[in-house]
Amino acid sequence: MNKLDIFKTLAAEASKGELVFPTNVNATLKLQRMLDDPDCHIDTAAKLIMDDPLVAAKTVALANSVAYNRSGNEITNVKLAVNRLGFRTMKSLVASVIVRQLSCEITNPALKAKANQLWEHTAHVAALAQVIARHVTRVDPDTAMFAAIVHEIGGFYLISRAQEHPGLLDGEPEAWTEYSEKLIGRSVMKQLGIPVSVVQAVEALWHGYCAFPALSLGDTLLLADDLAPVRSPLHETDEMSKRRISMIIDFDIEDTNFQSLMTESESEVDSLRSALMV
Repeated sequence: MNKLDIFKTLAAEASKGELVFPTNVNATLKLQRMLDDPDCHIDTAAKLIMDDPLVAAKTVALANSVAYNRSGNEITNVKLAVNRLGFRTMKSLVASVIVRQLSCEITNPALKAKANQLWEHTAHVAALAQVIARHVTRVDPDTAMFAAIVHEIGGFYLISRAQEHPGLLDGEPEAWTEYSEKLIGRSVMKQLGIPVSVVQAVEALWHGYCAFPALSLGDTLLLADDLAPVRSPLHETDEMSKRRISMIIDFDIEDTNFQSLMTESESEVDSLRSALMV
């Protein structure tokens, strides 16, 4: 079977909901569904989070990041961290764990390197999106961070399945971009219950058109993606460079401008990114 046939097969499976997830993803999905329950008590959430050391560590780290620790009072336990973050932010954090788990069983060094680079890119975009949402586009920051975390989920799934097909992701990215984004990405987001508004924002990012002034969730993702210093390994470099419009165009924001604002927010972005990388 040639590469194109394999891509088509994976895309067809995904469209039918026949997705193959690592076993630990199912447990994390249970936690995500629990956070969606309006009757879930914070004590219950904290207990389930503590059952997963990775989620627990990320929760405390994010709660102590500059973006969420305005008072400067460090938190050292999960319950207080959940209380500070709130369930909406926790859902973004849990989504980041799910995304990472998609590549946790990869042993091929080349694929592992792609997965690690893709996660570095994702963490940068998520941190930037949260800050841009609060200061520039005025969309909900938690939704922006969540959307950024899942914006490459089709790519993570494709990398996880590529281990079954040696050489599948060798060569230039244009061979698989259409499948990882438009077909596999949509299907994985649907399977994970990603809200329609977030899916639409991710699709707007795929199309690559940012409005000025930037106002929407899609604009937020595009600006964050353009500014991310680590590029996705699953996109054609030349095409991505054409889309880096935010790197060369500045615009006014109240009493400052975009570039100045992002410079002033560097420590905030770095703190968020570091928390997600735990």
